[in-house]
Amino acid sequence: MRGIQLSKFLLKLKFFLLGWALFGSNAFAAQGGAMSDLGLIWAVPFVGVLLSIAIFPLVAPSFWHHHFGKVAAGWMLLFAVPAAVQFGANDLVHIVSHALLAEYIPFIVLISCLYIVSGGIYIKGNLHGSPKVNTAILAIGTVLASVMGTTGAAMLLIRPLLRANDNRKHKTHVVVFFIFLVANIGGSLTPLGDPPLFLGFLKGVPFFWTMTHIWQDTLLAAVILLGVFFALDSYFYHSREEDMPAIMDPTPDTRHLHFEGGLNFVWLLGAIGCVLLSGLWRPNVSFNLLGTDVALQNMVRDAGLILMAYLSWRTTDKEVRISNHFNFEPVFEVAKLFVAIFVTIAPVIAMLQAGVDGPFAGLVRLVHDANGVPIDGRYFWATGILSGFLDNAPTYLVFFNLAGGDVGVLTTQLASTLAAISAGSVFMGALSYIGNAPNFMVKSIAENSGLKMPSFFGYMLWSFAILLPVFLLLTVLFI
Repeated sequence: MRGIQLSKFLLKLKFFLLGWALFGSNAFAAQGGAMSDLGLIWAVPFVGVLLSIAIFPLVAPSFWHHHFGKVAAGWMLLFAVPAAVQFGANDLVHIVSHALLAEYIPFIVLISCLYIVSGGIYIKGNLHGSPKVNTAILAIGTVLASVMGTTGAAMLLIRPLLRANDNRKHKTHVVVFFIFLVANIGGSLTPLGDPPLFLGFLKGVPFFWTMTHIWQDTLLAAVILLGVFFALDSYFYHSREEDMPAIMDPTPDTRHLHFEGGLNFVWLLGAIGCVLLSGLWRPNVSFNLLGTDVALQNMVRDAGLILMAYLSWRTTDKEVRISNHFNFEPVFEVAKLFVAIFVTIAPVIAMLQAGVDGPFAGLVRLVHDANGVPIDGRYFWATGILSGFLDNAPTYLVFFNLAGGDVGVLTTQLASTLAAISAGSVFMGALSYIGNAPNFMVKSIAENSGLKMPSFFGYMLWSFAILLPVFLLLTVLFI
């Protein structure tokens, strides 16, 4: 039965990718000058996709849940049809094949692999949610986020954290800080951690580059936030109201925790090895598929990730995934939405690469000085603020290309600028529920457990009050 379900999932994904192969992608940037001469009207579909992702789940959640794929397809058509008329069907097909083979498929394969593997691990047992225990869980999750992704780490630890605190009266802040640290900031050190960094990896940024350039920023932010959390949690834990046994503990404490589906840690290590291999092994062998050169190491990486996902599915007891409330809907949602993002971002990237000669000249001047030199602090805040309210992966791509898009330059002469873009896109995804996919997932799981979470703007009161001072400090010290 498990094999049949996985086969259906892979078959649906295959037909989905083939179906959307009639549309364009960010490889349109390769068209160079012709695309850069386009007017701002060509950016409307991209903005429309991002605003739809940001607004519909808040104002029309039921409509969005049932029709988000149609909305995404509508924005793609609004771009692809005029593009096919203006640039021709042959160029469009070539551009699509490049995007799917070089960027989109590797992205979805990694996301799916980490999601399937992490969904096969269940932590059984319960600890008492004291300040020390809660802080330890947040610290562990912060570290794991760069190893198994923010989504994987968040899904692994949010339910044990909720069980540990289910007899406490004051616990909303626990989940809020969990979103800050585990669902966002913790994923800033490797391409496995957060989608923006993996997109950078696909562009050629070395696997350990981000770790070596923003580990100090990440460490300081994590230490400050863990310290603030411990002080706040201690205050609530020892308050008079907290000492009053309002409810009986529905999940009594146990002396030990243990993992079910622990074999998935082996498959997780295998996935990490596959990604590392593609960054370190350069056999200089490639295959031309539909006009696109695909490097051998990338084909091996993606095949290895698919194998790890398959082994995880086959070797994990069905009851473990049921305990984790596992399903494939989040993967399908990401797949559909990111096709739309990659499609509609094409003219935006091309126009950005035109610099001061393109339609985004005002934005270029805003983040550069009079001599055209990037201002790192402005890149950090511009990337971050947009990441907090749109999707941080396409925002990373926008500013990556605004800074020139040359990975050789960005990782050397402009290393501080790329570090600012990387930190901004990952850190500030915590500013709102819509800044990063795990944020809303954690909120939903917490509410389903009976916890009343802050509203959209209520959460922003927390994030702005706590995170913005931290980000200002990072700007002064490191950026």
